[in-house]
Amino acid sequence: MIIKKATDSDLKDVLRIESEAFGHSKESNLVNGLLNDDSAKPLLSLLAIDDDVAVGHILFTKVRITGNEDALSAMVLAPLAILPDAQGKGVGGKLIKEGLTQLSESKVDLVFVLGHPEYYPRFGFKPAGAQGFEAPYPIPAKDASAWMVQELKPGIIENFSGKIVCADTLNEPEHWRE
Repeated sequence: MIIKKATDSDLKDVLRIESEAFGHSKESNLVNGLLNDDSAKPLLSLLAIDDDVAVGHILFTKVRITGNEDALSAMVLAPLAILPDAQGKGVGGKLIKEGLTQLSESKVDLVFVLGHPEYYPRFGFKPAGAQGFEAPYPIPAKDASAWMVQELKPGIIENFSGKIVCADTLNEPEHWRE
C-alpha cells in the first residue's frame, strides 16, 4: 500500500471513496466543497492506494484559533474515509500517521478531530475541550470526548487555548455532531 498526495486528477477517486465509505453523498459534497474553499487552505489531501486501487482518503484543512491566529498553525482532520472492503486492515491508521508526519514537517502545531473517542487516541489525540480548545459549535456533554487535539510541536497545548474557527464550508452545525 502506498500513501500519496491527492491531485486534481484524483478527484473522481476521492469522491467515490467518500460516498462509498459513508453510504451517502454528504461527505463527498463536503470534501468537494473544502477542496474548492480558499478559507480551507493550505490543506492536505491524501489517498491510500492498494494494488493500484484507491481505497482510502483523508483530508486536513486549515483552522484558526481565536486569540492566537498569528501564533499557531492548526488543522482539522475531516473526514477520514475507507472503502468498506478495505476497513479493518490498517488503512485509516496509515493515512492518519502519514498525514500527521507531513503536517509536522510543514510546521503545523496542532491537529483537531471530531471523531470516535476509542479510535483516534491510538494516534495521540486527546480530549480538546479539557485542554481549553472549544469546537466551532457546542459539542454535547455526552460526546465531549469525541472532540480531540494532538500537538505536533511539544509544549503548545499548555500555552494556548481558544475557539476553533474552521473553513467556511465546514462551518455549519451539522458537521459538528458526532
